Amino acid sequence: MKKVLCTLACGALLASNAMADIARVEMGAGAWMQTPKGDASYTDGGADGRYVSSEKDSTESYVWALIKHPVPVLPNLRLEYVTLEDSGVASGTFKDFDITSASTALSYDMKQYDIIPYYNILDNTAWITLDLGLDIKIVDASYTAAASAPFAGYSDSVTFAVPLLYARTRVEIPATDIGLEADIKYITTGDSTVYDVRAKVDYTLDFVPVVKPALEVGYRVQKIDIDESGADAKLDIDFSGVYAGLMLRF
Repeated sequence: MKKVLCTLACGALLASNAMADIARVEMGAGAWMQTPKGDASYTDGGADGRYVSSEKDSTESYVWALIKHPVPVLPNLRLEYVTLEDSGVASGTFKDFDITSASTALSYDMKQYDIIPYYNILDNTAWITLDLGLDIKIVDASYTAAASAPFAGYSDSVTFAVPLLYARTRVEIPATDIGLEADIKYITTGDSTVYDVRAKVDYTLDFVPVVKPALEVGYRVQKIDIDESGADAKLDIDFSGVYAGLMLRF
């Protein structure tokens, strides 16, 4: 987590020093207090694997950075990072392992790296900002099924990318340092849908002329629903809860 935060901070500072036409740099970090829910099944080739979340509350860290410039033909850039974790009970036969006992504990984590090139459609026009773009969500997922005699246990990892449409809107409340903001990342195809939605309020401490600190508090929901007839596995999980963090606006 510290390495990711340092990388984003250094990247933003280097970009602001190296490029004279940078208009704005923002970054933030905080904690997302969320509850995972859902289940998954694996049915390929007659398998009957099943996973059910234990729905335990979890607090995970997040980091983001935004670089905006005034060149119209080039997209701006937003980078995000978050780690999600869940644990529950697994049973049956999966692609690479067979839980020969009745059931066992299974835990997984998903490190998510979002690379978002976007265009600024409205830039604080009548106190309104509107951004549209594309999110490339890179997911580095790993999971472990605990040993439970006679099952010897199993662990594996996989990395994949999901493209999502991206939209963000922001309203600055006149005569205050308060901002209201919401964004959505979304894709649907067939019977499958993936989305990541946030809404927040932030307060900028406007007493420093160059670097302005701010506080943000919001609510975030991430949904992964994979239900294709030809897919080996079906997945229906979501993570939702309040988040809070600190921001720096250059």
